[in-house]
Amino acid sequence: MKSNNKPLVKEALLAALIVLSAPVSALDKPKTMEDMWKIIEAQQKQIDEMKAGMAAAESKVVAANVQTPENKVVAANVQTPEAKVAVSNVKNLERKTDILSQEVEKLRTNLAIPEEKQLKSAYGMGPAASKVYQVGKGLSIGGYGEGFYQNVVSGKDANNYSNADLERMVLYVGYKFNDHILMNSEYEFEHATSGEGAEKKGEVSAEFASLDFFIKPLANVRAGLMLMPMGMINRIHEPLFYFGNHRPVVDQIIIPTTWREMGVGLFGAITPNLTYTAYMVNGLNAKGFSSDGIREGTGSGSLARASNFGYVAQMNYDPDALPGVTVGGSAYVGNSGQDQEYNGQKPNVFTQLYESHVQWKYRGVEFRTLGSWGHINNADVLSAAAGANAANGQGVIGSQNYGWYSEVGYDVLPLMFRDTPQYLAPFVRYEKLNTVAKAPTGYVSDPTKDQQVFQVGLSYKPIPQVVIKADYRNFVAKQGSLPDDFNLGFGFIF
Repeated sequence: MKSNNKPLVKEALLAALIVLSAPVSALDKPKTMEDMWKIIEAQQKQIDEMKAGMAAAESKVVAANVQTPENKVVAANVQTPEAKVAVSNVKNLERKTDILSQEVEKLRTNLAIPEEKQLKSAYGMGPAASKVYQVGKGLSIGGYGEGFYQNVVSGKDANNYSNADLERMVLYVGYKFNDHILMNSEYEFEHATSGEGAEKKGEVSAEFASLDFFIKPLANVRAGLMLMPMGMINRIHEPLFYFGNHRPVVDQIIIPTTWREMGVGLFGAITPNLTYTAYMVNGLNAKGFSSDGIREGTGSGSLARASNFGYVAQMNYDPDALPGVTVGGSAYVGNSGQDQEYNGQKPNVFTQLYESHVQWKYRGVEFRTLGSWGHINNADVLSAAAGANAANGQGVIGSQNYGWYSEVGYDVLPLMFRDTPQYLAPFVRYEKLNTVAKAPTGYVSDPTKDQQVFQVGLSYKPIPQVVIKADYRNFVAKQGSLPDDFNLGFGFIF
């Protein structure tokens, strides 16, 4: 005789495949798909045992003659005590199944949208740009944005006027293929729009897009469009990690932040406290050099000329004996002529740029200083090709340039509110720079390029991911006048 309890047993088996032997509240949420498979494999033995138990319970159903109220004797299947226990377990399993289905849905959501990771710098990149290094596998998304109101206090003209600007909105997209290979990238929207290829009207560009190949802590490989490891701001340029609404002028002109080139190179840690980065990249293009420096000679990964190559390296040291201190330096060398003619000549234009920096963070104090020096060979040939005025120095491309700055800020809120997560730091910064520190033979220096910048301001962070900034900048040139400005703005990372 066939048992009528077959459907009940099948339901029990189905529930057994879903329900874990441990309580639902004790489930550990897998962080990756690999973790989930490990859990499933570990439970397979328990599932097999439950199947065997259900089969045994099914065999306990016996045939018996049962008398009905009408005194008719019929054949029926009667459950033994063991089978009754199995039925009770099935009902309990059904209840657990409802609970587990909710937990499974949560697990699926958490696998698709990982929990927020702590924002911290990795491999010399900004904290938001470093999110991909913290995920187990798959997609990572981060970003930052900044905007401000700029009131030009003095020296207003057609090119210098008060304005409100969403200076940039940036999206980081990374993908970790496995523990050894990942992709990281940054896409920037400037000035809230894209305006016919004119940078001041707005641009959309890839700031970097590279592949990292992790081999061992001492030596790893990076290839693609990469941020140049020069100075402190070029790679860590997110608005929460420098004072003022604008990046330091030295970091914009002498070190042309944000400077990126196509190339390949190594990065790693010689010791836990001593890190390095070294790349070979496409060379600069001397056709873009001017009396304002080398900024317009960068390739930025856009059909960059690569007849000549450049070589750049940086080292940073964090001594255990001086907590919060980082000392470092970087260097760039390479020809910039790119096999082009300048008044009938093809100079090599060997270009050098060096910098050193110190940063100290200790109990609310933040101090930074940086100095940079550059040299351009064949500057006389470049100046002649650019039509520079030998008498007054206008348009002269300097054979030497330099810039340095020092700044200090102090978080005053802990003095008033103990253990507050908020941040309020007044700061001061002084900069000195000259893009024509030495004129080439036959030319005089342009005194308008010998400048100083005095800046004071305030940075307030209501939470670690958001900053409100206010600052005043006073520009002084050896000759001529430059506009001063007051800036009020905001920044955020995610």
